[in-house]
Amino acid sequence: MFLMMFLNILFVSSCGVLQVPFTTMLALLCMWFGISMPLVYLGYYFGFRKQPYDNPVRTNQIPRQVPEQRWYMNKFVGILMAGILPHRRRWLELHPLTSSSLCVCRHLQAIWENQFYYLFGFLFLVFIILVVSCSQISIVMVYFQLCAEDYRWWWRTFLVSGGSAFYVLIYAVFYFVNKLDIVEFIPSLLYFGYTTLMVLSFWLLTGTIGFYAAYMFIRKIYAAVKID
Repeated sequence: MFLMMFLNILFVSSCGVLQVPFTTMLALLCMWFGISMPLVYLGYYFGFRKQPYDNPVRTNQIPRQVPEQRWYMNKFVGILMAGILPHRRRWLELHPLTSSSLCVCRHLQAIWENQFYYLFGFLFLVFIILVVSCSQISIVMVYFQLCAEDYRWWWRTFLVSGGSAFYVLIYAVFYFVNKLDIVEFIPSLLYFGYTTLMVLSFWLLTGTIGFYAAYMFIRKIYAAVKID
């Protein structure tokens, strides 16, 4: 919200015209303070009263030494390798069931070219594929990581599962350089400002999906294996 207001102020100072109407900004502020913030505190209240998760096995209080890992177990390599799987560079019309985050890129193209997107049933199907692919990637990654005796899986599952957002950002830069005819500073700042918001939202979404999938997987396997 604050970034949108900042970009709108920059646009007014440059062009003298509001990019987003004042009434729209006021409505967004009312929705934020009247709906979003109360729901945040309501969720915090019920979450604080809820019982914490109980681990299926006892955990050691002293951290164990992690052995030296191979090069392909590096988290940056994992982000690059795992992020490209949901973002396979194929045309959505020719391969509609094999590309997930590429659909986000098509939405990016539709937004900046003032186009309409009306295939919401297909969009829901692509979203389901995105959830499944992020879950599978995260589970496979955490399985190999545990096999390598590395128990530090929490943030790695989040980062690796959200790695496809990195390729969405690369596509956004490619689209800006090759498809858009923008040379002024303020329009460029608006483009990258709103694109950054979309990329961050996509990263949080995919990272959260991967983390919870890996967490449920670890609970299942350790609940099945009795360890004292």
